[in-house]
Amino acid sequence: MQKTKTLLCLALLAGIISLNLSAQNPATIKVDLDRTIGEVDPYIYGGFLEAMVAYRGIYEPQSPLSDENGFRTDFMDMMRELKVTNVRWPGGNYVSGYNWEDGIGPKEDRPTRIDLAWSFLDSNQMGTDEYIKFCNLIGAENVICNNAGTGSLDDARYWIEYTNYPGGTYYSDLRKKYGHDEPYNIKYWGIGNEIDGPWQMGQKSAEDYVKFALEAGKLMQLVDNDIKITAVAASNYQKDGKWIDWNAHVLDNMAGEIDYIGVHRYLHNALPGDSRNSPYSDVISLGLEVDRIINIVAGQIHKAMAKTLTDRPIYIAFDEWAGYGNNLLSSLMIAQQFNSFIRRADIVKMANFTMLTSLAGYSPDGVFKNAAYLPFYLYSNNCRGTSLDVLTMCEKFSNDLFKDVPYLDVTALYNEKEKKLIVNVVNRHETDAITTDVQLQSGNYTGSATVNELNAASPMATNTKEKEEISINTNDIKFEGNTLQHTFPKHSFTQIEIAVK
Repeated sequence: MQKTKTLLCLALLAGIISLNLSAQNPATIKVDLDRTIGEVDPYIYGGFLEAMVAYRGIYEPQSPLSDENGFRTDFMDMMRELKVTNVRWPGGNYVSGYNWEDGIGPKEDRPTRIDLAWSFLDSNQMGTDEYIKFCNLIGAENVICNNAGTGSLDDARYWIEYTNYPGGTYYSDLRKKYGHDEPYNIKYWGIGNEIDGPWQMGQKSAEDYVKFALEAGKLMQLVDNDIKITAVAASNYQKDGKWIDWNAHVLDNMAGEIDYIGVHRYLHNALPGDSRNSPYSDVISLGLEVDRIINIVAGQIHKAMAKTLTDRPIYIAFDEWAGYGNNLLSSLMIAQQFNSFIRRADIVKMANFTMLTSLAGYSPDGVFKNAAYLPFYLYSNNCRGTSLDVLTMCEKFSNDLFKDVPYLDVTALYNEKEKKLIVNVVNRHETDAITTDVQLQSGNYTGSATVNELNAASPMATNTKEKEEISINTNDIKFEGNTLQHTFPKHSFTQIEIAVK
């Protein structure tokens, strides 16, 4: 019996030692420059702008900070810093009741309408010409979403005639009359917004939407055959899975006629109960929800293209997504969603953050860098190039939403032009730093790297006009060979820029 006890104690002791050694072993990230996924499209760094927010922070003619067009110059400067590539407008739920002709012509003649989506009075002072002017000033491409709710086929074709037709027709000459002689040549057009949802004006079944969208797209392309068209994916994510059926019907019937399928997902809606009371571990795992939806829709795209034998590519435009408030946790959620887009760079070719105005903190006397600005800046300024297939080995956790969630969420890109490898790492762990070996399995490196760390004392830390609790700290580090070891702090986002020979 004593011998048995001794052996048992030794076995337990060996197990404890083994566990301790395992816990002390670093996590591993393996990066191979030859394992490519696809080019990261700069259009994933887009914004979404809906009418009810345009009049608070963008179009404020009465503000001393506004230019001669009525646009806040401080906000525009910040959007240029973020290198926002495109802006989807004018909605959103708003567009399903919008008459674009209300927003053209002399401002004093424009009607005030009740916006039934958000219950505000819309003065229409910011209309087509103003949106286009604003986008041009910040260097962003226009993405116009038209009305597939209460709108008609004529609305769809006449709007593109106004913006894109050279002249000699009623609406193109109306544009000239209003002071815009040259066509705008708007390339990207969405047909409708969340039209499957009961919250939408003019809600449609998948069958009715497809009938309308096919005809609208046909007429629009007869006016200008160079445009790119986005169809509506489902937004009503119920547990019955009918959203998948909606997407299948749209894609199977519109493949060959569209260029994008517009996906929306607001992550707080994936949480059970009141999302404001959700634990940190549930919220921080929601990046997997974006991965899940992208992978499902990507599979449906491949099926539809194979079924129809079309050679016209269809990509995902993730044209509405958002953070999670104005705190560090939101910064980490934004970083995870960018990682999802980069991880599927082969299929996600456009994305639009809700709202564009949320990328800066608002104040009547000047904007400030909020929790959304900081991660967006790091991605939009640095993450250009080819997405790489990364292998990450680290500890995992589970909750009621997902099983085996890696504590480290990792993507990597290679920018051949700048000879730079970018590694993006979100440490989801609320309390623990994670020491990690970054193994560079191919390529020659200079042995120097720049580390940009976005963090704060608490996940609930925030930035205001008066105080900055969330910040980016930058350090240069040296390493030898092809392995770089770094400790990623708890609840942090780290971006490592590694110089390549």
